[in-house]
Amino acid sequence: MFQRRENAGHIQPAIRRGCAELLDAMWASINVLLCALLTILTPMSSRIAKRLASREDLGLDKLEYAILRRLRTPQQIQAFVNALPINHEIGGETVFSVRQVLAYRRAHCIEAALLAACALWVQGEPPRVMRLDCDASDYPHVVALFRRGACWGAISKSNGVALRYRDPIYRSLRELAISYFHEYSTAGGRKTLRSYAVPLDLRRVDPGLWITADGCWELHDQLERRRHYPLISAGQRKLLSRRDAFERASGKMVQFPKGARQR
Repeated sequence: MFQRRENAGHIQPAIRRGCAELLDAMWASINVLLCALLTILTPMSSRIAKRLASREDLGLDKLEYAILRRLRTPQQIQAFVNALPINHEIGGETVFSVRQVLAYRRAHCIEAALLAACALWVQGEPPRVMRLDCDASDYPHVVALFRRGACWGAISKSNGVALRYRDPIYRSLRELAISYFHEYSTAGGRKTLRSYAVPLDLRRVDPGLWITADGCWELHDQLERRRHYPLISAGQRKLLSRRDAFERASGKMVQFPKGARQR
């Protein structure tokens, strides 16, 4: 009798945790569906409502547009942003627009995500970006989203090996976001990824604010203000282990070392 009571005491908190996690996932999925429905129903100016963006829609010159037109698949877009030297922000923090990335030939995560989203739009795909947030000891990350069938993938730039391209195999945005969890960590191996935001369809944003702008801080702040959904609970945070020494050593490998000569 006492054994049954003890087991019940262990089972009930587990059931509650499972229900809470299920509700979080359900609300996240519902919000994404509502966001998609709102995108369909919200009027857009005729200039930017097109499924396939022309050069005139984007405000780019012929050379800039031609570069994006050549990037016909998410894999080609990812290869292009991988080849761009990392923007180490030597002169101070930046949020380059698409035009600035093409001109300066360097980018960090949000800058590459904007370029990738623009390239997707040129190919007739929705230009969506999603923000991943972390605790105060680390830096947020932004990826460009695409879909194949019912599954999500991501184009993502990182100077390291882990936070990059994701194949379109994830059934929800939560699944996609959580795929970055293990490697999203500090130099000391502490895992810091905490939440993901409702995606932003950039067709709803004036191209002058992210494609041809002289800096995109307004868009940066807009992404920061979007509703974010937690990936783990407070209790789960206490259970997180640090990455071991071997993993931390592998995480130090970068494609573009700071101070190295870049083309």
